[in-house]
Amino acid sequence: MAISIPIDAITSRFGDRFNNLRNTSLSSRFANLRPVSEFLDVKRMSKPANFGEAQGRVNYNLSYFSSNYAAVFVMLSIYSLLTNLKLLFDIIFISAGLYGIGLLEGRDLDLGFSRFTTSQLYTGLLIIGVPVGIWASPISTALWLIGATGVTVFGHAALMDKPIENAFSEEAV
Repeated sequence: MAISIPIDAITSRFGDRFNNLRNTSLSSRFANLRPVSEFLDVKRMSKPANFGEAQGRVNYNLSYFSSNYAAVFVMLSIYSLLTNLKLLFDIIFISAGLYGIGLLEGRDLDLGFSRFTTSQLYTGLLIIGVPVGIWASPISTALWLIGATGVTVFGHAALMDKPIENAFSEEAV
């Protein structure tokens, strides 16, 4: 009995908001970073009057500061790896192991006293990497990253007021 998840039904609710993210390159993604003075403009921060105003601010700011929010996510990701050195070690260990095995190009590793096939090397990498990965608690790190990014991004987006010229253009419509 196969379980089928209708991904289209879930993603269709988001509209085209995430299609733009997939189609842009990394360099063009960070090309429209807003200046830090604009991103952290304390004069424009205020408590929204009601939920409707907060929702309007979040909708506007998520698209206006999207590159800045992506940079915040990257910085929080780096911070989470630097504070979880076990996970950082495991990522580097597995990456270096896969790179080293790839350099062999299918040949056996001959150490002089022993010979290892690529299958044995992959198995050894798995036997060491998975327990260290579980010990490094990647799930709690990922959940912390999601929570910290969500609070930071949505908190900033809800508190940052729209520019004055944009507020007047909405009222005229």
